[in-house]
Amino acid sequence: MCGINGIYNHLILNDSKSQVIKMNQSSAHRGPDNQGLYCDNDIILGHVRLSIIDLDSRSHQPFISANKGIILSFNGEIYNFLELKKELNEYHFITNSDTEVVVAAYLKWGVNFLDKLDGMFAFALWDKSQKQLLLARDKMGIKPLYYYEKNNTIIFSSEIRSLLNCDLVDRKLNSSSIQDYLQYSTVHGPNTIVEGIKLLPSGSYLQVNEHDFSINSFWDIRTRYSVKSSSQSLEEIQIEIKDLFNKAVQKRLFSDVSFGAFLSGGIDSSAVVAAAANASTKQIKTFCVSFEDKQFDESRYAQIVADIYSTDHQVIKLSPNDFLDGIPNALSSMDHPSADGPNSYIVAKAAKFAGVSMALSGLGGDELFAGYDIFHRAFNLLDKKWLFSFPPGVRKFIGLLIKSVKPSISSDKIAEIINQKYLELTYYYPIYRNLFTEKDLKRLVGFTKINKTHPFSFGNDNLVNSKMPFLSKVSYLEMNTYMQHVLLRDTDQMSMAHSLEVRVPMLDSQLVEYVYGVKDIYKFGKSPKNLLVNSIGNMLPNEVVNRPKMGFVLPWNNWMRNELKDFNISQLDYLKKINLLNNKEIDSIHNKFQSNSPKISWSKIWSLVVLSNWLNQNKIEI
Repeated sequence: MCGINGIYNHLILNDSKSQVIKMNQSSAHRGPDNQGLYCDNDIILGHVRLSIIDLDSRSHQPFISANKGIILSFNGEIYNFLELKKELNEYHFITNSDTEVVVAAYLKWGVNFLDKLDGMFAFALWDKSQKQLLLARDKMGIKPLYYYEKNNTIIFSSEIRSLLNCDLVDRKLNSSSIQDYLQYSTVHGPNTIVEGIKLLPSGSYLQVNEHDFSINSFWDIRTRYSVKSSSQSLEEIQIEIKDLFNKAVQKRLFSDVSFGAFLSGGIDSSAVVAAAANASTKQIKTFCVSFEDKQFDESRYAQIVADIYSTDHQVIKLSPNDFLDGIPNALSSMDHPSADGPNSYIVAKAAKFAGVSMALSGLGGDELFAGYDIFHRAFNLLDKKWLFSFPPGVRKFIGLLIKSVKPSISSDKIAEIINQKYLELTYYYPIYRNLFTEKDLKRLVGFTKINKTHPFSFGNDNLVNSKMPFLSKVSYLEMNTYMQHVLLRDTDQMSMAHSLEVRVPMLDSQLVEYVYGVKDIYKFGKSPKNLLVNSIGNMLPNEVVNRPKMGFVLPWNNWMRNELKDFNISQLDYLKKINLLNNKEIDSIHNKFQSNSPKISWSKIWSLVVLSNWLNQNKIEI
């Protein structure tokens, strides 16, 4: 795993080479093993390398082809590079790296080679003869790639902070993104929190030359999901899923460095560890976080799995003071504000400290196999459209009644759903993921008119009219919002803060394509993620399958009201100082939280704290 940086059309700038060097230095944590630079009259490419496959210095980057015509700065892993290499036998390879396979594939197939890549990646490829830059990002959006366009110059990087530190990008808040951040604790692509900085969409590529600038999609699950399962029995479907899952894990074990796996004791991480242990000839190193507060502690379930598969298991015991001490470093590692990041920071730090440079994660299992409550809630609404036969006034009264009988965040959301124009997935789904409601926003930001069009465009006709199963539509929304712009972004920025590569087998594109085509009736059952559990059979112990779902959640409520209280107040004071939001409302929210109001969750306070800290640390102009 690495970091890429660069500037296209740089001659109009002053001292552009030193700016890319600054970007390399800023992202050095992503690649401590080597830094490289390529420069010609049209482009400057920078690279920082974390060596995972082919540790030889000949694989350092930017990589230059034998004919000097193709220069590549690559971040990621191509899991099928050995298979592709067999199809590229006319190319004379000088390394054993997947990076050189990308170059050879481009030379043979042009931009169409992107669809052949099985892996996670973001890269910049310069075609010197065509004087054309190609920026591309993997199908599932696992690896990030940001760009900034100004006066026909494009500056790009794996991280926003590298762009900010090159002195060519204005440190200005994207004011139109504030509503998005407050509602969802992140900013959805292609926008970011910084004005002018864009995130290249997943499964897309950007092409630019002196005549053209375009962004195109090369893979979209809405049109690429498999219909194979429609003619298969449940038994055949389960056999297929087990085979695809085991292959997804097995191909991600290829590495020239020490590796391990995150093991929370939940279904997803346990399944990944089980498959890895079965496929590997080496003992798997596993990592689990343990808390003093037993209601949040999952270590006993992780230990069961570790014992069954004889892993080299490490338990990371975490106290509130440990976390508090680590807060400054975790927040300073945050490339884009997000309320989830510190969780990933903790376990990544421990894995790297244990000598691991690559780790497997169960991320994506809930989104793919309908593991969240939102799947059940959305599915249960399918037969409640009769509610919308009532006039709007009656539905409004019902909503008010629900909120008065049981005041809570959940009641507020139910009332808001009842008052939607239509009971359709693309209308009510965003409400489930809301942190602050429309009324909250009006008080907090002072918007006279709230923008109800989500930046991701929930009303996209390609999704509404798609024939994919309903639960797969929910999966699509989950994967392209919360998963991509919170979970994956947090995993990347927090793991790379420790120069750790994280691989996610649950997001294998072949597995995803197949599961998206499976009928809804097979996805729900007696156990959580019923389809996955029944497919992999006895790989999981009953204690893990039947345990209460917890997820990797820290004891935030307790910490926020006690150990972190002073820290939170200091950050909220800065937020009030810059007058971005309604200061009285900030105080009101914090006071209600301290008074245990059921309508104010810890995540509302923490999202404001993170936003304040990030804006302050990165000197963002309001």
